[in-house]
Amino acid sequence: MTENAASPGAGPAGPGVPQRAPRALRADAQRNIGSLLEAAKAVFATAGVNAPAKEIADLAGVGVGTLYRHFPQRSDLVKAVFQLEVDACADAAPALAAANEPGVALEKWLHRYTEFVAAKRGLAAALHSGDPAYGALPGYFMQRLQPALASLLEAAIASGAIRAGISARDLLHAVATLCMPVPDEGPAYSQRMVALLIDGLRYGADTSQSRL
Repeated sequence: MTENAASPGAGPAGPGVPQRAPRALRADAQRNIGSLLEAAKAVFATAGVNAPAKEIADLAGVGVGTLYRHFPQRSDLVKAVFQLEVDACADAAPALAAANEPGVALEKWLHRYTEFVAAKRGLAAALHSGDPAYGALPGYFMQRLQPALASLLEAAIASGAIRAGISARDLLHAVATLCMPVPDEGPAYSQRMVALLIDGLRYGADTSQSRL
């Protein structure tokens, strides 16, 4: 569809015509991509990353051909969903910091991160499958989430809400470890374990910092 839509722009039509049509098509394509990503996110959470393409396309309200046009390989869709989720988690940090006390902001973000990790076990399996298509994603994960958590962590330490001596990288790995599958337990179990971890972070906090 994109190639056919581009051909009128190569002709002698007036300058306004070839500019307006691609803009409309790009907006339509962007809507389809957004719908597909949201549908894939929901389907992956319940049926795993190998769920049928038709299930994803049906939920998005588009045809299977549209899905494959935007995401020719399954890995393309998995990567896009992963990046969407990572970006949303990272972007939540400044919003939480603006709306909450430092310690509360950190706690809420860690629970949000836990929800992201615990609900994406099938996605994590794909990312660690050794497929070179996913090779850049662990770096993307740390590039986006480590600074987001570091800013919350530093503010919480400075306020006296938690103890010092904790790195954002270690905390990301600690929560991910607590989110590893446990027989007969679901995401709620991971949230309870992370709540215990957060309680531990408060032990030994320098409360005098809050009075500076």
